[in-house]
Amino acid sequence: MPVSFDPDHVFAALADATRRDIVLRALAGTEGVADLAAHYPMSFAAVQKHVAVLERAGLVTKERAGRRRLVRTNIEALRLARGLLDGYEAVWRGRIDRMSDLITATQEAQP
Repeated sequence: MPVSFDPDHVFAALADATRRDIVLRALAGTEGVADLAAHYPMSFAAVQKHVAVLERAGLVTKERAGRRRLVRTNIEALRLARGLLDGYEAVWRGRIDRMSDLITATQEAQP
């Protein structure tokens, strides 16, 4: 399924440790919201709010299975986030390589 990727929403959602943990737990396997809530020292409603933030950011999806609301991690959204970070890393590494070349050239030019 195509993902609408908004980096601001994705990284804001991932800025919270509980939400990152929910994404990891949902990566390991589909879990119900109630099952997720059992892992945290907060109310069920608070966990529902965390899941809603992740859902709005496109990082998880919810589906109904009987009376349960199952949470799945959206792998494509994580891939898009990683791609953005990989692009930043490429720029950073390019700058380091250019600095290294400049230092080497400077050292070779010294008598």
